[in-house]
Amino acid sequence: QVQLVESGGGLVQAGASLRLSCAASGRTFSRYAMGWFRQAPGKEREFVAAISWNGAVTTYADSVKGRFTISRDNAKNTLYLQMNSLKLEDTAVYYCATDFSYIYSGYVPTVPGEYDYWGQGTQVTVSS
Repeated sequence: QVQLVESGGGLVQAGASLRLSCAASGRTFSRYAMGWFRQAPGKEREFVAAISWNGAVTTYADSVKGRFTISRDNAKNTLYLQMNSLKLEDTAVYYCATDFSYIYSGYVPTVPGEYDYWGQGTQVTVSS
């Protein structure tokens, strides 16, 4: 059974940092791309960042570029999102996801519909 479990969310002040983790189990995730998305109240789920199976390719939404860093530790089946210089508009539920369509590929999906499995999400709240 495929399972993704996010952790590391919380309430922080603007300008602070947080590190999200996503623990994966049930399949060999090291072969596939993974991504982070977020959803704020009343808004659609949006792309944040994604990474290829070996970490060689990463891509970011313009809104987080230069502030967020996605990484993965395949030995631990864990995906990370380091978030620095957090802004009020970063407040959302953050989800990790994995795409099983492309094995050992440099293609990194950025559309929610391309991902097969999702975690339950972790809340990030940034206050002023």
